[in-house]
Amino acid sequence: MHKYIILFLALLTLSCVTQHDLIQPDNFYQGTKKIHLVDNKGDKYFIGTVTFSNKAEKIHYQMDIEHQIFKDYFLSMKEMKCLEGPELWCHLAYPYSSPRNITTTDFNWLSHDLLFMYKKASQFGANFYQGIYYNFKLSSDKLIGTAMAVDLNLLAAPPQNTTLPPITSHDIDDLEPANRWLPIIEIK
Repeated sequence: MHKYIILFLALLTLSCVTQHDLIQPDNFYQGTKKIHLVDNKGDKYFIGTVTFSNKAEKIHYQMDIEHQIFKDYFLSMKEMKCLEGPELWCHLAYPYSSPRNITTTDFNWLSHDLLFMYKKASQFGANFYQGIYYNFKLSSDKLIGTAMAVDLNLLAAPPQNTTLPPITSHDIDDLEPANRWLPIIEIK
């Protein structure tokens, strides 16, 4: 009988623990993490770091992209930093001010700071309609971003409200990961 009472109390105690207490995802959002682009064969390319800090119940981040590993291209009258592979993969930093805040379920500003444009080396100029928006999800001990298609011409003019991310779920579309060189981004 004594064993059953102890077992009952242990189960009762465990049932009172929330999922938040067991997983503690907030611990992920502290300190510096590495950013890797992952190609469609699983190879990883380090491109920088992001430092998270919790301030006033918001998660703030500061990004440091290692632009020296990118090559300089002058496309459509604009200097761009691009990675070379089966496609050119050019980083297009969000050009307007942003709060650089996220929550544990909303990573939109982080996605805006990791916008890319792809193009075949044989294509002329920049094709901003070939934009990449990484849609992030927390997965265990890392953030995984899946490449989505977006027309970056949406950012040609500054948004009226700079506190809200201008690219929304209505602006992004699925794309076939096997058809793109770097369909995944990982922050760990």
